[in-house]
Amino acid sequence: MQIHLINPNTTVSMTEKIGEAATRIAAPGTTIVATNPRSGPVSIESHFDEAISAVGVAEEVLAGERENTDAYIIACFGDPGLLAARELTHAPVIGIAEAAFHMATLISTRFSIVTTLGRTGIIAEHLLQSYGFSHHCRRIRAAEIPVLDLEESKNQALDRIIEECLRAKAEDNIGAIVLGCGGMADLRQQIQKAVGLPIVEGVTAAVKLAESLVSLQLGTSKHGDLDYPRPKAFTGQFEHLSQRTY
Repeated sequence: MQIHLINPNTTVSMTEKIGEAATRIAAPGTTIVATNPRSGPVSIESHFDEAISAVGVAEEVLAGERENTDAYIIACFGDPGLLAARELTHAPVIGIAEAAFHMATLISTRFSIVTTLGRTGIIAEHLLQSYGFSHHCRRIRAAEIPVLDLEESKNQALDRIIEECLRAKAEDNIGAIVLGCGGMADLRQQIQKAVGLPIVEGVTAAVKLAESLVSLQLGTSKHGDLDYPRPKAFTGQFEHLSQRTY
């Protein structure tokens, strides 16, 4: 089984870290191919960043379709470009936020999210509503750390995240915590040990869900809105996509 793990930002060190975390959790026989777009934001912390990164996600899926790819994972907690990516392939495509929400509800009746910045918490709130998980989430908390601090100031960032998780445990009346950033993929076990609650991290959750879907021979439905896009003309920098058949 080959899973294509897409980091939608362009920070290579984060891609490598996320890929290593995914490989450690993957079953024997599963190969993780971790990539990121060549162009786009170095981190994703706004709606604008997500809009730009979604194009890169789509291009990474198109590249993966030329390989023996069995499933895709979008490794950003905003799940940028998720539905567009699903249109481009019959393989399962899993966003890490949606994966984490599903896993958290299997082990607890209520969870809180601990993310990086307060403004990205609003994006997470939109996803909870869209996916139907709002009534499971008690609170969205922010450690107020820029995403790249997870690369450049890891120990200080980890301390802030643990502090916020401990506040969530004490105040939110929850059974689990969801980590709200793909850059936290390598921190789950440390945080879980320090906090004493189940900690759900989206990259690793998505790997196990992807493996399950492939094993069940379940792929993205091509009946309805997730059918392949209709071929048409594109202009300018997207001209190479013109009249494409999928």
